[in-house]
Amino acid sequence: MIKVAVLGATGYTALEAIKILLRHPQAKIVAVTSRQEGSTPVSSVHPSLVGRLDLPLEDLTPEQVGSRAECVFSCLPHCASAEIIPKVLAAGATVIDFSADYRLDDAATYLEWYGHQHPDTGRLGQTVYGLPELFRDRIKGQSLVANPGCYATSAILPLAPLLKSGLFETDDIIIDSKSGVSGAGRSPKLMTHFPECNESMSAYNVGRHRHTPEIEQIINRHAGTMPNVIFTPQLAPMDRGIFSTIYIRPKRPTTEADVMTLLRDAYSGERFVRIVDHLPGTKDTVGTNFVDITARVVRGRVLLISCLDNLVKGAAGAAVQNFNCLFSLPETTGLL
Repeated sequence: MIKVAVLGATGYTALEAIKILLRHPQAKIVAVTSRQEGSTPVSSVHPSLVGRLDLPLEDLTPEQVGSRAECVFSCLPHCASAEIIPKVLAAGATVIDFSADYRLDDAATYLEWYGHQHPDTGRLGQTVYGLPELFRDRIKGQSLVANPGCYATSAILPLAPLLKSGLFETDDIIIDSKSGVSGAGRSPKLMTHFPECNESMSAYNVGRHRHTPEIEQIINRHAGTMPNVIFTPQLAPMDRGIFSTIYIRPKRPTTEADVMTLLRDAYSGERFVRIVDHLPGTKDTVGTNFVDITARVVRGRVLLISCLDNLVKGAAGAAVQNFNCLFSLPETTGLL
């Protein structure tokens, strides 16, 4: 059994990771941490864990975490994670980081989009991005993996193989994404207060969402070409799920069949990417680690649609996929 610790265990993605790890035959959760809840059982914060995991929430030092666990799921917030992770790594543990702290290529971009000086700049651009469908061969054997952003996963997976083919324009890419309220986290906010978000759709962070540089830089890593995207996130009145509609221009006339063939060839054999003929919806993937993708050609433009569960394939499920890659386990372990 591989000993696992979960840092920042009171949030939604941490709960989802815990639930998956509890059914994982090779994982044993040995520590859950929080600075906010004292030493109460984690099941008092997440009642769905009663009788399943009653470990106390502890405020452990990075050295204590690293000595107790072989693999650490860090669900700490952006900017806080990179303060802790170097010490956990020094203590000998492998880390899967849920935050954005190690996703980007350089400190200047991180400062621009996150408003903080990065405390561990030497690992920026050197940390493997944890999207196994694109970077599987680089993940195995690493000590640190940057888990992808949920919006970013929904955009990168349909776009990356098309842009890598060289048959599509890299500018004027429009990404329109809707997310469930859980994507904003568990801490109370006005925009996610029930009377504010119920029966309402609203855009936010227009032109300034932090997943924009992540989408561009990761596609560049995979495809060798830097796209120029306009990304608009929107809050949808549902608990969970992401629905992304992406518009891209081919360099020459193409057909729906051609685009679908490119996608199917790219993800042939990928267990968690489903290239579907129908128009998918968020309920098709809720509670699963699948992402459903389809394509249409409309007035010369290619329209891509992708759906996933922001808490699973967009966060905790992807982390368990990375965990399986890191420890040479079948990638579907605990996820099907």
